[in-house]
Amino acid sequence: MTTTAPVPPGTQEDDDLRRDQFVERLFGAFLGGMELLSIDLGRRLGLYRALHEGGAATDTELAGRTGISRRYATEWLEQQAVAGIVDVAGGSEGRRYTLPAAHADVLVAEEHPAHLMGVAPSLTGLALTVPAVTEAYRQGTGVPYAAFGAEIRHGIGSFNRPMFTGELVSWVRALPDVAAQLDAGGARVLDLGCGTGWSGIALARAFPGVRVHGVDLDEASVAEARRHAEAAGLADRVTFEVGDAAELAVAEPVALACVFEALHDMGRPVDVLRRVHAALAPGGAVLIGDERVADAFTAPGDDVERFMYGWSVLHCLPATLAEPGHDVANGTVLREQTVHGWARDAGFPGVRTLPIDNDFWRFYRLDK
Repeated sequence: MTTTAPVPPGTQEDDDLRRDQFVERLFGAFLGGMELLSIDLGRRLGLYRALHEGGAATDTELAGRTGISRRYATEWLEQQAVAGIVDVAGGSEGRRYTLPAAHADVLVAEEHPAHLMGVAPSLTGLALTVPAVTEAYRQGTGVPYAAFGAEIRHGIGSFNRPMFTGELVSWVRALPDVAAQLDAGGARVLDLGCGTGWSGIALARAFPGVRVHGVDLDEASVAEARRHAEAAGLADRVTFEVGDAAELAVAEPVALACVFEALHDMGRPVDVLRRVHAALAPGGAVLIGDERVADAFTAPGDDVERFMYGWSVLHCLPATLAEPGHDVANGTVLREQTVHGWARDAGFPGVRTLPIDNDFWRFYRLDK
């Protein structure tokens, strides 16, 4: 048995090895990026859904189902087959393409735990906004959330929807005293930074007696959230408004206030938590779900840390810096000790990190 001797650090051999590994990494990233963009193309044109709902198809049949050019259908299907995303059978004149059921869970089944279609439009949205972000870096300014367009809005909503649908109730059950109030009915819940509304809808489904009110700065997100609540038949119990959570005015006390993957984006997080503190009913609590990052800066980092920093430099930090009157620009990398510090500054004497298992988020309970 032979073993390869380690390359001594700081040598020319080490430099050559690191260079070659970096070249391979960039090529792999570019290849993956192109395939994600081809997936986003399939999403926009309804190609995956047509294959899933209509079954195996030739290029001619897929073109007929979706109204696209046959020549484009041929090229896209061949590329998807070469990439291993769709299956193909038959000869060159009669190839039939199938979307495997396992891949349909990832690309089409919007509430399946494995659904990850949101990454495709997210990459498109980040790429389209690079010129504006570049200028913001030069000027020290920000890029408003709305400027990132429908791609980011839909991407984030799609990425988080399966978690809200399948896991949110268990997060609330980790606060058993609060969950008991929601089970009893009549309680009010706040959902701050509600986005396109999937968290509020999941809360209302899980607790049929509660009323949920979502607040978000983005007008397009709120409009979409209202449509989703209407389509779900929950518009009577799930409402949304455009507003700044740092200026929150609540007419009735709430049993639960939720902030899911939004606190790190807020330009005045302590002010938001102060408003929430004032809004809580006796025995109420705050449930925060935000990024599960390392306790301290470590380089190089793992894949989750790289993922969070990628979002931060391209989206979250520029979006926060665009908020009028911001006094904090944290970025995506919201560390545990920062959340605890903000909560104490806002007047919460009780701050606990909850033992909820999640690859991307860490959860906190705040009590008055």
